[in-house]
Amino acid sequence: MDIPSLAVVLQAALSPNPDERKDAEQRLDQFQYTPQHLVRLLQIIVDNNCNMAVRQVASIHFKNFIAKNWAPHEPGELPKISASDKAMVRDHILVFLVRVPPLLRVQLGECLKTMIHADYPEQWPHLLDWIKLNLQDQQVYGALFVLRILSRKYEFKSDEERTPVYRIVEETFSHLLNLFNKLVQIPNPSLEVADLIKLICKIFWSSIYLEIPKQLLDPNVFNAWMVLFLNVLERPVPVEGQPVDPELRKSWGWWKVKKWTVHILNRLYTRFGDLKLQNPENKAFAQMFQNNFAAKILECHLNLLNVIRAGGYLPDRVINLILQYLSNSISKNSMYNLLQPRLDILLFEIVFPLMCFNDNDQKLWDEDPHEYVRKGYDIIEDLYSPRTASMDFVSELVRKRGKENLQKFILFIVEIFKRYDEAPVEYKPYRQKDGALLAIGALCDKLKQTDPYKSELERMLVQHVFPEFSSPAGHLRAKAAWVAGQYAHINFSDQNNFRKSLHSVVSGLRDPELPVRVDSVFALRCFVEACKDLNEIRPILPQLLDEFFKLMNEVENEDLVFTLETIVDKFGEEMAPYALGLCQNLAAAFWRCMNTAEADDEADDPGALAAVGCLRAISTILESVSRLPDLFVQVEPTLLPIMRRMLTTDGQEVFEEVLEIVSYMTFFSPIISTEMWSLWPLMIEALAEWAIDFFPNILVPLDNYISRGTAHFLACRELDYQQSLWNMISSIMADGNLEDSDIEPAPKLIEVVFQNCKGQVDQWVEPYMRITVQRLRRTDKLYLKCLLMQVVADALYYNAALTLSILHRLGVATEIFTLWFQMLEQVKKSGVRANFKREHDKKVCCLGLTSLLALPADQLPGDALGRVFRATLDLLVQYKDQLAEAAKEEEAEDLDDMDGFQTDDEDDDADESDKEMGVDAEDGDEAESIKLQKLAAQAKSFRPHDDDDDDSDDDYSDDEDLQSPIDEVDPFIFFVDTIKAMQASDPLRFQNLTQTLDFHFQALANGVAEHAEQRRVVIEKEKLEKASTAGAS
Repeated sequence: MDIPSLAVVLQAALSPNPDERKDAEQRLDQFQYTPQHLVRLLQIIVDNNCNMAVRQVASIHFKNFIAKNWAPHEPGELPKISASDKAMVRDHILVFLVRVPPLLRVQLGECLKTMIHADYPEQWPHLLDWIKLNLQDQQVYGALFVLRILSRKYEFKSDEERTPVYRIVEETFSHLLNLFNKLVQIPNPSLEVADLIKLICKIFWSSIYLEIPKQLLDPNVFNAWMVLFLNVLERPVPVEGQPVDPELRKSWGWWKVKKWTVHILNRLYTRFGDLKLQNPENKAFAQMFQNNFAAKILECHLNLLNVIRAGGYLPDRVINLILQYLSNSISKNSMYNLLQPRLDILLFEIVFPLMCFNDNDQKLWDEDPHEYVRKGYDIIEDLYSPRTASMDFVSELVRKRGKENLQKFILFIVEIFKRYDEAPVEYKPYRQKDGALLAIGALCDKLKQTDPYKSELERMLVQHVFPEFSSPAGHLRAKAAWVAGQYAHINFSDQNNFRKSLHSVVSGLRDPELPVRVDSVFALRCFVEACKDLNEIRPILPQLLDEFFKLMNEVENEDLVFTLETIVDKFGEEMAPYALGLCQNLAAAFWRCMNTAEADDEADDPGALAAVGCLRAISTILESVSRLPDLFVQVEPTLLPIMRRMLTTDGQEVFEEVLEIVSYMTFFSPIISTEMWSLWPLMIEALAEWAIDFFPNILVPLDNYISRGTAHFLACRELDYQQSLWNMISSIMADGNLEDSDIEPAPKLIEVVFQNCKGQVDQWVEPYMRITVQRLRRTDKLYLKCLLMQVVADALYYNAALTLSILHRLGVATEIFTLWFQMLEQVKKSGVRANFKREHDKKVCCLGLTSLLALPADQLPGDALGRVFRATLDLLVQYKDQLAEAAKEEEAEDLDDMDGFQTDDEDDDADESDKEMGVDAEDGDEAESIKLQKLAAQAKSFRPHDDDDDDSDDDYSDDEDLQSPIDEVDPFIFFVDTIKAMQASDPLRFQNLTQTLDFHFQALANGVAEHAEQRRVVIEKEKLEKASTAGAS
C-alpha cells in the first residue's frame, strides 16, 4: 500500500461511521506486516502537509505496532519486522523526532524507548555517536531527548547490567556539563532553556540513581556539576510567564527544573552523602559531600521555604522534597546545629501551618468530597504531600531530638487548644485546631510512652477531642474521629470515656459529610481491635453494618473493607446471621469496584485495591462461619458469578483471593455442588495457559474436589476429571522449561488421588509411575525428589503388587529402590537426615515400605524383604522420635503461653476477649480448629523451598495439618499387623527374616511392637471417649 492509499485508510479509521472504522482497522491489520509499512507510517507522521488527525492516528498505530513486534517476546519466535525496515526506522526516527509537534513526539518517544531497550548497544552501536555529535550541533534538544531515554534504560540496573552507563557518561557528560554551563548564563532565559536544563537534570538523575559513575567521583568534575545545581537551586524562578492555574503552574518548565534539582540533591545526600550508609570505599565521597555541599544545600532549602512563610508560591512536590532533606538532617549533629537557630521559625511558622486545613482542602471538600477522600487515603498522594512531609518532620524531630523539642512543641499545641477554647464561635481558629489535632495524632506512639504526657492522654481526649465530634466544621469532626481512633488502645481509667469515644465515632457514620463518615469507619477499626468487652459493640452491630454498607455504596475504599474484616474477625460465628447479607453486599461492591477499575484502566486504581479488599473480606466471613456448613449453600449463588469470571484472565489481579474463596467453598460446604464442579475446568485451563505461578494456590481447591467429592471425581463422564487431571499433571511434569520448584504441587496432587481413590484408579498407576520416574531422573532439588519418591510410596500403599509389577515392567524397579534407600540413609554435614524431613513424609514412606512387606515371597525375595524390613524399622523409629519432639515443643509453647497470660496484662485481656468470642481452647472442638487450619497450612506448605543451604532445616515446611485418609492409619500398628499376618501365613519366611536380624534391629523391632500396642490402647480409648461425647450431645 502506497503512502496516499495508507493516508486514506488512516483517515477512514477516524470515521464516525463504525462500519467504516472497523473496515479501516481490518485493512491496517491486513497490511501491517508488509515490507516498508512501518517506514510509510513514519513518513506520514512527519509530513507537515498531512492532516494532523491522520498523523496522530498514524503515530498511535506506529507506536502500538513497534511495542508489540519490534522485539520477539518468546524464545525462538521469528521476527515480524525485516532487518532493513528496522535499520531504516532507526536512522530516520532520530532525525524526525524534533521536527514533529510535542503531541506526536510523545508517541515517537515511546517507540524510541522500545527500540533502545531491545537494540542498544548490540544492534544500535552508533546511537551514542549520534547523540554525542548532536549535543554539539543544532539538534541539541533531540540529542538530550534521546539521551534521556537511553540513560533511563539503566536507571535501576546494577552490577554488570549497568556497565553501558560508564561509556554513556564517558562520552556525553563533558558535553552536557558545557551545555548546562552555557544555559545557566543566559540572561532572561526562555521556557525552551528550562526544557533543556530539565532534560539534563533527568539524564543526571538516571545516571546516579543507584550508583555514582566513577567519572563523576573526580572532585573537580563533581564540583563543577554541583556549582551548577546550586546555581539553579538558589536563583529565583522567573515571574513572567507563570500560569495562574495551580495545576498548570506546578508543571511549568522552570518549576520542573527546580523540582528535579532538589530531587537530585536529595538523592546525593540520602544515598551517597550519609557516612553511616556508605561502604568503606565510598566513605571519602560521603565525607566530601558533607563537608562541601550538605550545609550549603540546607541553607538554600531553608531560604526556599521562607518564600511560603511570606505567602509566596512553592509547588507541593518541592516543599515535600525539601522537608525530606530537613528530616534526614535531624540525626546528623553538624546539620542539626545549623538547623537549630532557625528551628522555631521553621517548626511554628512553616511546618505547622502546612499541617493545618487550608483553602485548597476546603474547596475540594465542598466541590468533590469523593476526591477529597481518595486523596486522603492514597499512598501515592502521600509521597507528594507537604502535609505528610511536615508530619514526618515533626515525628523525626521528637524521636531523634525529643529532649529539646517535644515539650516545646506540645506547649505550642496546648496554646492553640487554649486560644481555640477561649475564642467566641465565630472567631475560633478551626484550621489551626485541625493542625493541632493532626500533630497530636501523628505523635501518638511517642506520647503514649513518654512521661508526663502518657498519663494525661485521656484528659486531653476528653477536653480537646470529644467536643469536636459536634463541631460546626466538618473537617474538625473528621479529625476528631481520626485522633480518637489513634488513641483507642490507651488504658482508659474511666471506661465511660472509651464508650463515649466509641459511640461518637459510630455516630460519625451517619454524618451528613462524606469525609467524616469515611474517617469514622477508619477509626472504628481501631476501636473494634481495642475493645475488651464486645458487649460495647454487640447491641449496635446490625445498625453498624447497615451504615457500613450504605457507605460502601458511595465510596470505593480499601480501608472500609479492612474495618469490616476486623469486625468479622472479632465477632467470629456471631456474624452468622449477617453472613449472607455481608457476602451479598461485598459481592455487589466488588462488581462496582471492578467496573470502576476497568473504566480507569490504572493498575494502582483505588477501585482495584478495594476489589481485592472485598474478596479478602468475603474469605474472612467464610472462615468465621466455617462450622456452619448450611451457610455455604446459601452464599454459593452470590459468589459463583465472581468465581466463574475471576478464574479466567479477567481475574489475574485478584486470582489469589478468588482461589482462597473457592478453597473455602469446596472445603466447608456440606457437599460440592455441580455448579462448583464447573469451576474445575477454568482452573485447569488457567494453569495450562498463564497461571503456573498460582499452582500452589490451585492445588488447595483441586485437593478438596478429589478428597471431598471423590465419587463425582471418579464417576463423572460428561467431563472426565481423571483425564483432565492427568493431562494437566503430565504436561507440567514433562515441561523441561519449568523449574523444580514450579512443579512441586503436581506430585502432591498424585498423592491426593492415590490416597483418596484406593482400589479405584488402577488404570492410572502406570501412567503416573512413568511420568514420576521420568521427572525424578532429571530433578536436582532434594525437596522435589522426596515428593516424587513419595508418589512411589503412595502407589505401593495403594496397591503394592500392581505398583511393583509396573516398576519391573518399566525396567526401573532396581533403580528406584536403590535411590530410595540412598535417600533414606543420606545425612547432612550436621548429622541430621537430609530427606523426608516432615512427619508426613516419613509416614508415607513407612506405609509404602510396609505395604511391600505384605507381598508374597515370589514377589519380594528374602534379601529384598530383609532390606525393606530394616529400612522401615529405622524410619519408624525416626518418625516416633520426631512425634515425641514435636509434642515436647508444643507442651513448651503451651507453658510459655501460660506464663505470658500470668505476667502480661494485655495478653490477659486478650485471653478474656477470646473467651467472650466463644473460641476458648477448652471448648473441646479441636477437630474443627484443625479443619479450619487446613487451608492456611496448605498455603504455607506448598511454597517453594530452598535446598541450597546444606545445614538448613527450614527447606521443608510442614503440612502436618493437612487432612488425608492416611490420618486414620497408625504406621506402627499397620507395620506390626502386617508382620503378624506374614507370621501367620508364612511362618518359615517370618523365621528366616527374624534370624537374619542383628541385635540392633531385633531391639528396634521389639520397641516398635511395644509402641504399637501402646498406640492401640490410646486409639481405642480415644474412640470410646469420642463415642460417649457424641452420645451425650
